[in-house]
Amino acid sequence: MARVRLGISPIIPTVASFLLAALWGLSVFAGWGLEAFCSGGELASACARRLATVSMVSGLFAAAAAGCTVAAWLAGAVRRDTRLFGRLMGAGVAAWIAAEGVLFLGGQLL
Repeated sequence: MARVRLGISPIIPTVASFLLAALWGLSVFAGWGLEAFCSGGELASACARRLATVSMVSGLFAAAAAGCTVAAWLAGAVRRDTRLFGRLMGAGVAAWIAAEGVLFLGGQLL
């Protein structure tokens, strides 16, 4: 039985990872999160504390995502291991999505 390989350029998950990292960074550090989740009738200080807690939890996923992305590029550049690159890059993109999801759900629900 022949195995079909779907090869995609490593640029695609890298760009996706950088875009998700930029969105997360702007939401946490540039005030996008405060503007999105704290513009209602809630007290600004209480909302900012709540969002800071959510950002810390989301930051754990973001740190894992950044680590996976760097490890993927090291595996691809140093070891020339494309399978490991793909797995690590996929894990990194999934972790960025989880970081964004935690930030969004925490901002909406808490």
